[in-house]
Amino acid sequence: MTHQEPQGAKPRKLILYTAGQTPKSLAAISNLERICASHMPGKYEIEVIDLKQNPKLAREHSIVAIPTLVRELPVPIRKIIGDLSDEQKVLVSLKIEDE
Repeated sequence: MTHQEPQGAKPRKLILYTAGQTPKSLAAISNLERICASHMPGKYEIEVIDLKQNPKLAREHSIVAIPTLVRELPVPIRKIIGDLSDEQKVLVSLKIEDE
């Protein structure tokens, strides 16, 4: 999924690590899409990685729980664990409103 700003600033790069089609994983995907669409329309890029299909990536990317959302850009990298149902917690943790 890519929703990029037409010009200028780089989009925020978010990676969501999930484990198959579990209710928590599906909720995290849905919540992330909703939060991004309402708080940073056109300024984000989401990649969803299913660790059931690529389990070695969990170790390579230091993922200890799922679902985990990683904000890779802008730096510094930030992580948030859970289904992302608490919108304010996600916004504060990722410092989305400060940028």
